[in-house]
Amino acid sequence: MVEKSDQTSLWPSLYDPFRSFGARLADWLNPATEASGGKDAYAINMELPGVTEDDIDLTVEDGVVTIRGEKKTKREEQGDTWYFSERQYGAFRRSFRLPQDADPAGISAAMKDGVLKITVPKMPDEAKSSARRIDIARD
Repeated sequence: MVEKSDQTSLWPSLYDPFRSFGARLADWLNPATEASGGKDAYAINMELPGVTEDDIDLTVEDGVVTIRGEKKTKREEQGDTWYFSERQYGAFRRSFRLPQDADPAGISAAMKDGVLKITVPKMPDEAKSSARRIDIARD
C-alpha cells in the first residue's frame, strides 16, 4: 500500500513534462513577431504570410494591443502523396501591453509582403507628465 504522502510526491513528477505543454504549443503556433521603439513611435512587425487583411482583427483596449486572425488553407490533394508538411494553419492571437508613453488613439497598421506593420506613436513630452502644480486656496 502506498501512503498518501508518497502519492502526492509521485504525481507532480509525472505531470511536470505536460504542465506547460499548452503554452509551448501556443508559442509554436503564434506568428513570428518583433517589437522596437524609436524616438517618436513604437513598431510591432508580425509575419503573416498567406493571411489577408480581411482575416485580421486588430484592437486596442485598456492599454493592450491584440491581433487576432486565421491562416486559412485550401488544399487539393488529387492523388498527391504527402511526405511531410511544415506549413501552419489555424487561428492565432497575440497581445502586447503598451508602454505608458504610448498613444493608443494614434495607432495605425499596414500590411505589405506578408508582414503586418503596426505603428504606435509616443505621446508628446508635455502629455507624458502626470505631475502638475496645484494652487492652495487661502481662507
